[in-house]
Amino acid sequence: MTTITLNIQGMTCGGCVNGVKRVLTNFSGVRQVEVSLEKGRATIEYDPAQVLPEQLKAAIGDAGYDVKT
Repeated sequence: MTTITLNIQGMTCGGCVNGVKRVLTNFSGVRQVEVSLEKGRATIEYDPAQVLPEQLKAAIGDAGYDVKT
């Protein structure tokens, strides 16, 4: 397993946090997701053989948020 932390802009409430968690946990290979509204970031534990960081970033973007690296 690999862990990545992504900075996310555009989250304004608990619903945003839940939305980001939902899109990330839908991926096969994502084991754990922690999203912090206060810190504006998501920490994702995933299997790089099943999902790539680019896919995770794209899913967050498709949900309406900006990912800053």
